[in-house]
Amino acid sequence: MAEDDPLDYARLVREALRDVPRQALRFAANEGLPGEHHFYVTFRTSHPGVALSPGLHARYPDQMTIVLQHQYRDLAVGEDAFSVTLRFGGTPERVHVPFAALVAFADPAARFGLQFEPGPDTAGLAPAEALPAEPALATEAAPTAPAPGNVVDIRSFRRRDE
Repeated sequence: MAEDDPLDYARLVREALRDVPRQALRFAANEGLPGEHHFYVTFRTSHPGVALSPGLHARYPDQMTIVLQHQYRDLAVGEDAFSVTLRFGGTPERVHVPFAALVAFADPAARFGLQFEPGPDTAGLAPAEALPAEPALATEAAPTAPAPGNVVDIRSFRRRDE
């Protein structure tokens, strides 16, 4: 199928699934997180457009998981990326993440999670096989990355002959 095919269903599904964290983060930015909801967001730190301090990038050269729960500030969500200020070792740091850099998104309180397969917008980057064993905790001590009950893997939407 041609890359410019407007009915490239794999691309359409990837875009639709990336809208879930965009909407959840937008809700949190506007209303705060209700109840026990909190987010684990795993992303590729080397993806174009990711902005981290040099120190964070040195500690997490491939991917990083941040936790948005109690102590985050200035969450801003756009169409293509989000930015948030978190504390790492007591130091506030601004993190900017394009949605195309996402590897996984989870809300353990809802037992919900998504893992993203790399698409053409992430060509050349390693595939997302699983959440990392230990998240880069910015906000507080927390358990290892969740194993959500309702994980949707984009590969389940692909035809078997692809």
